[in-house]
Amino acid sequence: MSMFLHILIKNKKELILASFAMFLFLLFIPVFTYAYFAKDLTTKDIIMNRNDTGVTILDQNDRPFFTFYQAKNKEFVPLNDIPKYTQETVISTEDRDFYFHPGFSIRGIIRSFIENIRQRSIVYGGSTITQQLVKNVLLNPSKSFLRKYQEIVLAQEIERRYKKNEILEMYLNSVYFGEGAFGIEDAAQVYFGKKAKDLTLAQSSLLAGLLPAPSYLSPLSGNRAEAINRQKIVLEKMLEQKYITKDQKYKAENEKLVFRSPKEGINEFAPHFALMVKDELVNKFGEEYISRSGFRIKTSLNLDWQEYAEKVVSDQVDKLAPNRVTNGAAVVMDPKTGEIKALVGSKNWHDSKFGKVNIAISLRQPGSAFKPIVYASAFERHLITPATILKDQPITYPGNYSPKNFDRKFRGQVTVRRALANSLNVPSVQIMSKVDIPDAIEMATRLGITTLDDPSNYGLSLVLGAAEVKPLELTNVYGTFANQGIKNTPTAILEIQDKRGQIVYKYHPQNKEVLDPKYSFLISSILSDNKARAEEFGNLLDISKPAAVKTGTSEDFRDSWTVGYTPSLVIGAWVGNNDNSPMDNIAGSLGAAPIWKDLMERFLSDKPIENFVKPPGIIAIPYVCVPFKISTPSSSMEFFVKGTEPNKDCTLQSPTIVRPTTSTNPVSATPLPTVSPIPSSPTVAPSLSPTHPIPTHTFVPSNTHIRSNTHRNKRSFKLDSFLTEFLPFFKVTLTAQEHNDYKNYMEKILTSTNIYESIKKSSNLQI
Repeated sequence: MSMFLHILIKNKKELILASFAMFLFLLFIPVFTYAYFAKDLTTKDIIMNRNDTGVTILDQNDRPFFTFYQAKNKEFVPLNDIPKYTQETVISTEDRDFYFHPGFSIRGIIRSFIENIRQRSIVYGGSTITQQLVKNVLLNPSKSFLRKYQEIVLAQEIERRYKKNEILEMYLNSVYFGEGAFGIEDAAQVYFGKKAKDLTLAQSSLLAGLLPAPSYLSPLSGNRAEAINRQKIVLEKMLEQKYITKDQKYKAENEKLVFRSPKEGINEFAPHFALMVKDELVNKFGEEYISRSGFRIKTSLNLDWQEYAEKVVSDQVDKLAPNRVTNGAAVVMDPKTGEIKALVGSKNWHDSKFGKVNIAISLRQPGSAFKPIVYASAFERHLITPATILKDQPITYPGNYSPKNFDRKFRGQVTVRRALANSLNVPSVQIMSKVDIPDAIEMATRLGITTLDDPSNYGLSLVLGAAEVKPLELTNVYGTFANQGIKNTPTAILEIQDKRGQIVYKYHPQNKEVLDPKYSFLISSILSDNKARAEEFGNLLDISKPAAVKTGTSEDFRDSWTVGYTPSLVIGAWVGNNDNSPMDNIAGSLGAAPIWKDLMERFLSDKPIENFVKPPGIIAIPYVCVPFKISTPSSSMEFFVKGTEPNKDCTLQSPTIVRPTTSTNPVSATPLPTVSPIPSSPTVAPSLSPTHPIPTHTFVPSNTHIRSNTHRNKRSFKLDSFLTEFLPFFKVTLTAQEHNDYKNYMEKILTSTNIYESIKKSSNLQI
């Protein structure tokens, strides 16, 4: 004893100093803690979101479907919308004295310690609900005396600022229930597929029982038996505290719980789309910043459409498996805004061989799906009209390149409409030879293709899709046709909010007219012509509403495409193999078309019928100049850009090359190897050379008897009567304005020629 007193006296000074230091520590820690966290205690939203990190991605309807960097997905629900018994399950197990303590409870700490020993498991924690709220949303999860002291200080301050029900509301909306579910609303969705307001007592007690060890006790991926056991403990505690009766306890214990499948939770749908969003965020803000941001990203994705598209792609690839098809992709966009509504990057994200590859942004050969780009360039330069006659016949270009049609047949003279609608290769190469490679690349680049570079890398087979493009970009090209030549950049992100709910980014469409609406309309008119297309495709591509569509098949059946649109919806579909191995004779109309048709029918089912609107500068002329043996059966009239219609001799006016006003230098992108086997230098096809005028068309009258003489002032021909009787023969109905347009056009012809003298009576004509 004397020795102890001696040591105590000797070190008295040191003990006094140590005690004084501890006193100062305990005195100033509350001050420093309050000063540091004061700004984070001002509102409930700030308190609940302060420790949020990572990124949560939501669809267009604010439904979360993907997270990155351990993001907390929380959906706030008012306390009034949470069942009373759900609140009581949590209070009875986590903090039975919640409504009576000032933020911390000495009795609660002692009682929980005893209960844990008695239950021989972790049943209760030592913290109150207020302390747990502080720990979850303000402090880090480390266990130390300092953190515990700060926890008590901040708990008291929160109790001072907020009512008990407000504290309970914050807690229930932020506590972690496992399986990535933060808050009672998200937990109800993840475990039971319902809203928190619809939870039963049995479901509520199970969720409350998960709180001590959510991952271990999860009935989806953890110990389900132990979770059920914990549920019974919660119900027992509720009975002890008189929250429920014995009858309610019995019914809850015997209620059969049906859990939602784990695969339907977060991070399962649209993984390729989500990664595209993440990459865009990293490029915009940097990875370290967004990993700590707590951003909530509202995207253009329609989650219902996405789920359906994933199923359709998967089912079609499974159906084609015997034909050596292993993968598929689809892109769904709004052409008016560029918003991506659904994106399927592969058949199965979880497939270890090809699932992680996003085909939507990979390079693939488009086959004939590239043709409309070249035709658009030819329309723009007035090299062709839909009625121009092309030669579908054997031809060999320098380099011994002899294009063939898909069916290996030749049809002789064909119109442009017939050639594009039926995807004829030989006439398309003829057009390519007049457009020239640089102009075709310029048009593709202008429309949004970024993967074409040096024109010397390509030959005439560029029109047949020999170069490589990204499905997302090609789909957007067709979206530009749908949007009357106005291009929107493909967009996934609509809005970004930080953890405090402040908007840091909002998408505003930045569209640009890259193609005159007249030429977009001509493309849409041909691609939506079901009758013109029937010669080659029958009704394989027809859907219940007007739509333009084009297929594509690359060499040796390595790629199968279908891309099509209405004025408000564009969809691109692809099937093939990631390793570029050939499929077994799966063309675009057989492989990708069923996907395209299914998605178009589903997504247009509740939409009104939309037609492609004829823009100013387009005139529709009764098809009075159809050659007898090559008439287009789809329509009795044809569309022309004003000034390119047939002249008085019923011959199309000589083409005038019109150069686009925009830059002709294509945007350089990923270098591509030289395309083979076609030659790199194009050769002009003689049939469209300026020295070979476009063939004459023969005037075809109706069954009306027409009298004429050489004196136009004596001619008794009545134009109004002619239009009235002529057009019904072809089942054509005109508006008043169109009637006048056609009358003026016909009058221009009829007053400048004696063509009637050479016309036989219509009864002698064979059409």
